[in-house]
Amino acid sequence: MSRKENIKEFARDKTPEKFKNPSDFQIRLRTGVIYTLITLVGILINDLTTVIMLSATAAICAGEFFYMLRSDAKLPNEIVGVIGAMLYPWSVWLFGLTGALLLTVGLAVTLLVWYVFWLRARVADVGVSLFGAIYTGLLLSSLMVIRMAESLEFPWDGVLILAIYLSVWGNDVFAYLVGRKFGKHKLAPRTSPKKSWEGFFAGLVGSVLVWVGIHFIPGVSMGFGQAVVFGLVCGLMGVLGDLAESRIKRNSGFKDSGTIMPGHGGLLDRCDSLFLVSVAAAILLVVGGCIPYG
Repeated sequence: MSRKENIKEFARDKTPEKFKNPSDFQIRLRTGVIYTLITLVGILINDLTTVIMLSATAAICAGEFFYMLRSDAKLPNEIVGVIGAMLYPWSVWLFGLTGALLLTVGLAVTLLVWYVFWLRARVADVGVSLFGAIYTGLLLSSLMVIRMAESLEFPWDGVLILAIYLSVWGNDVFAYLVGRKFGKHKLAPRTSPKKSWEGFFAGLVGSVLVWVGIHFIPGVSMGFGQAVVFGLVCGLMGVLGDLAESRIKRNSGFKDSGTIMPGHGGLLDRCDSLFLVSVAAAILLVVGGCIPYG
């Protein structure tokens, strides 16, 4: 027996009987708890832990995205794309929106050089490589714009970011519970057959409720009406993000984007709604005068 097998056997022997053959629900619950704890720690401690968590999230999601696209006859430059996605949160944290702009230009130039000197590359591969980095990295880095708002003091800067996560989770939970119980009218049967209009509207309610709570966070100057509108917009963006990733998976022939989260699939499956919600929340909060950007 190899050393690896010995370690597995030792771990299996030390595992309590009730945990040896967990149900799908137990696996899903444990994975969800671990993901939630990592998110809480990363967001609430300080700016550095937040940017590290977002950077790691973007890199893993980009890797899963490129893996799926390879099955759809694409040949993305995964190294450049993953590194670019990983650097976006750092660029915004260190240099603001100027940093994100410069990084995007740098990625475009790097990919053009790759296209010129690697004859197998196609224009579509350049586009997919750049899109993957922007989709998973740039959109997610919008949360650093919110985190750095001057009006938000510790711990409220982290609480606001966490609340945006909660608005996504609230949308998902309300949509799942209502859709499972009352869903009869399909929202997008060809893209995501399990989603219903009943669940869609319930998800919007969940998003709005969280945003109404955001309006009470110290340092956020947002009226009740704004909170309702922002909740609706972010709810819509969350659904659009979810459907977009479902379309990518369907075109590539994947049920899940990966296996890093047992019971949930890939990390991209958990963050698909968060990407568009992040950038929508940042724009709404800054343009709406709810938080200053400097």
